[in-house]
Amino acid sequence: MGQSDTNRVATLAMRANLDSLYLLMSKLYRRNPAEWKKTAATREEAEKKVRQAIEERQAWPELQGKRDIQAMTLALSSEFKGDRVAAFIDATADMIIVAHDNKIEFFLVDGLDAQHLYNAARNVEIAAWILASRRTAAGAPLLLSDEIGEQARNLSFEREFGKIVGRLDLMAEFMTERYRRAGISYVQNLLGGSFLQFLPVR
Repeated sequence: MGQSDTNRVATLAMRANLDSLYLLMSKLYRRNPAEWKKTAATREEAEKKVRQAIEERQAWPELQGKRDIQAMTLALSSEFKGDRVAAFIDATADMIIVAHDNKIEFFLVDGLDAQHLYNAARNVEIAAWILASRRTAAGAPLLLSDEIGEQARNLSFEREFGKIVGRLDLMAEFMTERYRRAGISYVQNLLGGSFLQFLPVR
């Protein structure tokens, strides 16, 4: 099945967002080694399991059957006891994929909802804020991520989250403009035609 320019852009953006999440996963596991030890013998094995679950659209067991924003809420709750890195990355990826009509690749018959993409971007912003600010009952960060100190300032996590947000917002704007232009084109063709036609609703 063929791909339009829009479909190719959407597919590339989705792949870039998943790659960003995988990079964040690797960084988070390096800073929080206790997490991968909950689900695997090595960090590499843990990362492989999460990637496989995301790419094959398999539910992550520790998320108790919850998906997208419900799964994100659980993964970022102070009470969560499982591998928080795996749960958070899997849930965030699932949320983004759901916002893309449950697809990772896009073809000529596929369409995307700009509002869903916009909402996904805001969800990533919220998740990044929670990750940076929320504490466990013991007062510790949910996960160690960005580091700001007198000797060093490491904001690599914030930058990677920002890339995901930027791509989602760009796709939302792109889809909005695409449908606006399609509507203008339809009206122009309509006015130049010899008879009226109702607009399709599905």
